[in-house]
Amino acid sequence: MKSNLLEIKDLLIKYHTDDGVVHAVNSVSLNLAEGESLGLVGETGAGKTTTALGIMGLIDSPPGKIHSGEIFFNGGDLLKISEEQYREIRGEEISMIFQDPMTALNPVLTVVDQIAEVISNHQNLGGSEAIDKAVEMLELVRIPAERAYEYPHQFSGGMKQRVVIAIALACRPKLLIADEPTTALDVTIQAQVLELMKELKDRLKTSMLLITHDLGVVSEICDKVAIMYAGEIVEYGSLEDIFNNPLHPYTNGLFGSLPDIDKEIEFLSPIEGLMPDPSNLPEGCKFNPRCKYSEDHCRKTLPQLKENEGGHLVRCLIYEGLLSSKEVRKYE
Repeated sequence: MKSNLLEIKDLLIKYHTDDGVVHAVNSVSLNLAEGESLGLVGETGAGKTTTALGIMGLIDSPPGKIHSGEIFFNGGDLLKISEEQYREIRGEEISMIFQDPMTALNPVLTVVDQIAEVISNHQNLGGSEAIDKAVEMLELVRIPAERAYEYPHQFSGGMKQRVVIAIALACRPKLLIADEPTTALDVTIQAQVLELMKELKDRLKTSMLLITHDLGVVSEICDKVAIMYAGEIVEYGSLEDIFNNPLHPYTNGLFGSLPDIDKEIEFLSPIEGLMPDPSNLPEGCKFNPRCKYSEDHCRKTLPQLKENEGGHLVRCLIYEGLLSSKEVRKYE
């Protein structure tokens, strides 16, 4: 058994705005072992990025606030350390790749200087040593050394993302958080960047939390999967559990929304309705307004995350024996 590098317990994050309280993350619990990859999957607005920012200690306060919970990293609770201690960990032991490489880089600094800055801040290396190591990192992400002194606008989108990956991995972090790392890239470049991330993760023995809405990306790179909806984890298990035996109606809906080239299907089965407003979440099960299995119990009772078998967890009243439906029909 591998020990847990990251352990989140009952994390609750809210944003207090003039229009009301936004319930962004609602009692989320997750584990990530050393060297493991976890895919955090859900629609836009599910709370995935807010969870990541909570781990990084980057929740804007105000309006955001971590109300309760624990975030253990390498044995220590990150919510009990000072900002100065957090800054030492952030970038060195925990790094994050943000969504858009076009805006993640400083336009007036060369790419080698941006990588060297991270290295000098955390590893106490002098100017020339930091530069040399930065050039090594560029070559590691397959950018030639002769391009080190160029500026971000001289690079394509895919190469900018490689620079961002180089910055994130410059100090060999134990945990890499990748927030939609391929969203802004075309399909061909997406595949190259994903292959590069997978290769570097294995080489550097880094654990990874991959945030995405793309189940295809998850299947390529992750060991475990957590499905998130309206700020809650609704299903959690190994890659095989989620792909071969999805239990929650929402998970089945996600798969039913995907085309399958091996099956002759005239129409897909999309999930009806929209994600609920996080400032006005429904009572009971958060998915009940969109769920075809919904009954009166679902509108009154909040389901708990229960283990079905072998570490496969699901949040649904069907599996608590409270509904007439015995099992969720698998996607076709």
